[in-house]
Amino acid sequence: MTYNKYLFLLLISLWPCMACNDKPDTAKSVVATTQEKTKIPLESMNTPVKSKKKAILFFGDSLTAGYGLDEDASFPSLIQDRIDSLRLDYTVINGGLSGETSAGGKGRIDWVLKNPIDIFVLELGANDVLRGLNLKETDQNLRAILDTVRSKHPDIPLLIAGMQAPPNMGAQYIRQFENIFISIAKDYQAGLIPFLLEGVAGIRELNLPDGKHPNKKGQHIVKENVWKILKPYL
Repeated sequence: MTYNKYLFLLLISLWPCMACNDKPDTAKSVVATTQEKTKIPLESMNTPVKSKKKAILFFGDSLTAGYGLDEDASFPSLIQDRIDSLRLDYTVINGGLSGETSAGGKGRIDWVLKNPIDIFVLELGANDVLRGLNLKETDQNLRAILDTVRSKHPDIPLLIAGMQAPPNMGAQYIRQFENIFISIAKDYQAGLIPFLLEGVAGIRELNLPDGKHPNKKGQHIVKENVWKILKPYL
């Protein structure tokens, strides 16, 4: 794993984690674990990382983080493998945080933009639905995140990962939720991944036992869903 990724993981670990089914670690234990694995002095972790490679930031929740799996099995890591195999000059940064809502993402976006990025992929909203949050607030929060990105990086490509609400939420609610991503992608001239979990959601053998998060096989399908939209921007 690159220094970029460990720096980023340390930053986001200091934010409260509202994981769906897991207990949050304390900031102290996460910092200690990160220091042990990386063998990098903590005082040096606040130094901005310089890299000649362009950076792709995947900013999302547990779906991006690769909940329940090793980091190298998450779809952003699989995207990095594809990029490396094609000898493209990009580094993938996994900005996924389990349990993250759109409001939580709005609160931490400034932190993750401290280092330069060249492509921004937004994947949030699923936890808003699971918590029954107001969809108008979801829409506003997602737009606020993109406004922050635009203010710091006005010319970079934006990609939006579309999501779908569970069938039990009702037809009207489902349409409203899906239209959030379509409308935002149009307004911000962003690339739209129609449904991040296309071909995975609801298929038992492609998900972890919780039925919500893709397993290793499912992550490969998610990777292809993302790659179709991401590839033209590389």
